[in-house]
Amino acid sequence: MTTQSSGDTRRRNSAESRELLLSAAGELFGEKGYEKTTLREISAHAGVDAALIARYFGSKAKLYLATLQLEGRTVDPIDVRDADRLRRLLERIREMGSGPSLWAAVRPHEDADLQTAAVEMLDRRFLAHGQQMAAEAGLDLTQLRAEIVTAALAGVVMSRMSGTFRTLNEASSEDVARLTAQMLAELLQR
Repeated sequence: MTTQSSGDTRRRNSAESRELLLSAAGELFGEKGYEKTTLREISAHAGVDAALIARYFGSKAKLYLATLQLEGRTVDPIDVRDADRLRRLLERIREMGSGPSLWAAVRPHEDADLQTAAVEMLDRRFLAHGQQMAAEAGLDLTQLRAEIVTAALAGVVMSRMSGTFRTLNEASSEDVARLTAQMLAELLQR
């Protein structure tokens, strides 16, 4: 008969707690969005102490990014020329709020690791695809075009969320998506 040492149990429990947190966070972020999900809810849903979030992930934002990186979750590229896809994105953000990756496009995070992870997510969702579309269209300055497109989209989304521009805030997601897609397509095609 073999017995486990307390170190083995602690490692197993640490790994299990981390996985429970990732699973709970993934479910809650998916249901409620980043901004509307609290650390207390995540820890309660996981059945573990909330202090473990800071221990294993460092912050809510890093936990969020860790859930996105699992199994390629939500990393499908977004074609910004597709007005219907943009409409769905705008509606989801309006309903659930924005996550750290979109914020990284308009202001850097103080945490360098979080900024790196957020920019990697932006690259997978927007930049690489935008650069590819510009290259396929035979355009010059493909990386610059992709970055301008991503920054413009982030600006539209963040401005809409802030409510600063009344008409933009009150416009339907369909109208905003259609006009945004038209504007962004200009930079990515001949």
